[in-house]
Amino acid sequence: MTLTLFAHPFSSYCQKALVALYEKDVPFALRMLDGPEAMAELAAVWPLRRFPVLVDDGCPVMEASIIIEYLDLHHPGSLRLVPEDPRAALEVRLMDRFFDNYISTPQQKIVFDALRTEAEKDGRGVAEAREMLDRAYRWLDGVMAGRVWAAGEAFTLADCGAAPFLFYAHWTHPIPAACAHVHAYRSRLLARPSFARAVDEARPYRSLFPLPVPQAD
Repeated sequence: MTLTLFAHPFSSYCQKALVALYEKDVPFALRMLDGPEAMAELAAVWPLRRFPVLVDDGCPVMEASIIIEYLDLHHPGSLRLVPEDPRAALEVRLMDRFFDNYISTPQQKIVFDALRTEAEKDGRGVAEAREMLDRAYRWLDGVMAGRVWAAGEAFTLADCGAAPFLFYAHWTHPIPAACAHVHAYRSRLLARPSFARAVDEARPYRSLFPLPVPQAD
């Protein structure tokens, strides 16, 4: 049975799900969200119209983290992205929430503000988002001093999100040079074939980003 992923390749949360699918080498069809017709199809599946959404034999699965856990249960492929050991799984889920809440959320706050008119801009909110990213970078630098991947030695659910979130966060509010462990981790993520593929697939849409894009990426 063919899986269908409603997604756009430039979306960080879609890339999170795509990295998991590529890691597992699970066949799927991409329903590209590139116009009103596709968005109407998405709304019929998930009225909140947020993406990605995975549809498996007519059953919709919403939210990138849940999609990845669903794949572990029903389409495990060649590896698990959430450990079977419950204590190890807690660390993976903690890091997954960290990247969602303290890297992606403030990063998106800054980007969405850049898309607003001058009259609608939220300078205080953007300043708070930048402060949060600075604190998050510093905390993560200490964590990654002793780790290869987000939760240890194995690539997991947490890394699926860390890859696009750190990628775009550095574009939005650069990671300080002093956070050498975060820079090294971001480089390892960019070298991972699953994420390298997602980055390449998103290249044609870089004009959508409202802030300057580093040439190095």
